[in-house]
This record gives sequence, C-alpha cells and structure tokens, in this order.
Amino acid sequence: MFKKILIANRGEIALRIIRTCKEMGIKTVAVYSTADKESLHVKFADEAVCIGPPASKDSYLSMPNLIAACEITNADAIHPGYGFLSENAEFSRICAENGIKFIGASPEMINKMGDKATAKDTMKKAGVPCVPGSDGLLESAEQGRKIAAKIKYPVMLKATAGGGGRGMRVINSDEEFQKAWDDARTESKAAFGNDGMYLEKFVEEPRHIEIQVVGDQFGHVCHLSERDCSIQRRHQKLVEESPSPFMTDALREKMGAAAIKGASSIGYEGVGTIEFLVDKNRDFYFMEMNTRIQVEHPVTEEVVAYDLIKEQIKVAAGIPISGKNYLPQLHAMECRINAEDPRHGFRPTPGKITTLHIPGGHGVRVDTHVYAGYTIPPNYDSMIAKLITVAQSREECIVKMKRALSEFVVEGVKTTIPFHLALMDNEDFKAGNFTTKFLETFDFSVL
Repeated sequence: MFKKILIANRGEIALRIIRTCKEMGIKTVAVYSTADKESLHVKFADEAVCIGPPASKDSYLSMPNLIAACEITNADAIHPGYGFLSENAEFSRICAENGIKFIGASPEMINKMGDKATAKDTMKKAGVPCVPGSDGLLESAEQGRKIAAKIKYPVMLKATAGGGGRGMRVINSDEEFQKAWDDARTESKAAFGNDGMYLEKFVEEPRHIEIQVVGDQFGHVCHLSERDCSIQRRHQKLVEESPSPFMTDALREKMGAAAIKGASSIGYEGVGTIEFLVDKNRDFYFMEMNTRIQVEHPVTEEVVAYDLIKEQIKVAAGIPISGKNYLPQLHAMECRINAEDPRHGFRPTPGKITTLHIPGGHGVRVDTHVYAGYTIPPNYDSMIAKLITVAQSREECIVKMKRALSEFVVEGVKTTIPFHLALMDNEDFKAGNFTTKFLETFDFSVL
C-alpha cells in the first residue's frame, strides 16, 4: 500500500480523497495555486505545496510542478481526481517514468478512450452498441453530408477532443451542414487546440445513463449499476440519481453487460464510467468512457455502500476486486450546488461567502470545500458543493432533497439552490418524465 499520496486537484474532490486516505492510514499532500491558499483541502492534508499562480495552466495543469511537488515530499503516488490531468495520457506516462504510481488509467487505456472517435471504434470492435455515424474523423464537410444523407437527419456533429458541449452542433438538414461544420471546428480549435470532427445520428428523446465500472490488474471487471444524468444544461450535469427512473431490470442487465464488455476489451484497470444515450424505445448507444472518478460518484456510493475512492487506491496498489456486480439497494440523488445565477443563464457568480449553513440529518450528505468567509475564485469550475440525499424510494429521496435544500443557506453569492428547489416541485421531474432536453422547456420564471 502507498505511504503518501499527492492529490493533483483542488476543492471538494481533493478533500474527499484526503478523507479516505486518512481512514486508510495514508499520508496526504495537497497542492494549491495562490488562489486556493485558504481552501479546506490545504488545511486538512498532512502537507501542502504551492504549485503556481491562479491560472490552471501554470498550476494544476503544470506537470513539471506536480512532479517536483511529489519529489520534494517523497509521495509515491498521485491521485488526479477529476478534470485537470485525470485523463491525460502524457501525465500518466510521466508519472510512471518518475516511479510515481498514477491512480488512474494507463496511457494506453486513456488513448483508447480519451479520444471520442477512437473510443467509438474500440467499442464497436468489442460489440458494444454505438450510434450510427462516421467511422473515425471526417475529412471534409462533403464527406459528412454524404454520411448524414445515409443515416438520415437529424445528425450531431461532435468535436473529437470535446467536452462541456463545446464543438457540438445538431444539424437538421443538408442546408445547415456547412455553417455548422465551420462553427463547430472554429469553436473546437479555440477550446481544445484540435478541430477534428466526427458525425453521429442524433438520438431523439435521449436519456443520459451511465454505468459505473471497476477493473483490477488481474482482468476482473464488475459494474456498480447506473446513474441517470439527464438533467443538464449546455451538456453539463446538474442532477444525478441512481437508480434511473427510466431503468428496467432487463435494461440494467443488458447495459451492465455491455459496459463490462467494453471495459474488459481494453483490460481496464481502475474506476471508470461507460456513458450511454438511451432513446425513447430503451435502445442504448455508447457515448464515451471516462477513465477517472466522476463528480457524481457519491450517488453510487450511497446506493451500494461502496467507497469508490478507496477502491481506486486499492486497485492501484494491486489488490484484486471481488468481481461481483452491485445493484442499488436504496435511491440516491445529487444536486450540484454551483456559484451561478440560474435566473440569468447560469452565469458564474464568484465572490465571498458571507454566511453558510450546511444541511444535515438522516440520509443527507454534503461534499464541499467552502465555509463562511471563503472567497470563491473566478479561475475554476463554479461548483461549490454537492448535496446528496438517500432514501428507500425515489419519492422519499425527492422529499428529503427538498427539505435539505431549504436548509442550505449560502449568502454573499447567488447559487443554483433556487433552481433545484423548483425542480423538486416540478411534476414532470417527480414523475421521472424527462430527457436531456428538459431544461430547454423549464419555466425559469418560477425561480
């Protein structure tokens, strides 16, 4: 087992990892930018190292600074959390070259799954259902138009290096294709330095349902059931729950088997998520694989009583998994509390938190790194907390979430709490009647 782990991340996920490490008797090293000097993860780690100025590229994305922090603290492993360098094959390789265990996927696994076009090809070969579309990257708009005519409109143009909805366009007709092609490539080049595009059939009335998987160094892979992440804005998740209200036992068995097949095909080691789009007929299609821990992992932890961070560390240390699949025993839901104004297009609202009261009680969990007096920096993601409730049924879970949200007091900045409160009262949401397009018709005037 590792003696000391450096956490190459910030905020609530860094604090989450520190907590499990302490329970496992492992020393921790926090890294921080100058903007995060007062963050809780810095205060609760055994050691802390400043790795640069506020800009991510000069701190949390600086591989030389992170490796140097490992060397000066004698850390023998790095946990990358999510985001930043968690799915960076080059960083995984550099860690190995420096004798530091990267608690995540190998460079080969990341390369096979990190690029969406390559991932789709890998999954097709493994026999996992994929959305019809281009085989690999498009060479031209003309090639894309021919494929679109074959698989029929509407289609979705996607950036191979994309994320957060950037470099994506829905195209409804041949006349729209050229402009969408030009706009998506320009946006992707600016955001990711890569304008590679691929094309897929646009799935109608889609649900975003993902399967949590764990694989070890001995070829064993299991799944820990599903999470429904369909409530999202601009392709970024706001609410996640398990089990999905759209799921059936037969569908769960088929999707779980497909996820295991996909992860096994690359010899996957670690905790990961296979993400699917599920259409109105409950046909499912591979979307992407995240070779890291995800923001919404507490939802799974609560319904199957399983510490996913602990499992990540154990797998990285060469400890085999049990190999059995886990089914949800309870219902859990997570609301992302972001420093954003939902009344104005979820505009970020960084600033100082003057008052903070965190809810509690049976079946309520809050993962956060903020406190009264903390200043939310403008340099990073706007999420300041994750509120998770767990109960015997979905109905009870929603009631508990509404109660917990009403107790959650954040003053000094606007947050997404009013949106979540309104969502818990929405009849379609309560009935489980929603798709990834839900927010496009949501009545924000009720906030």
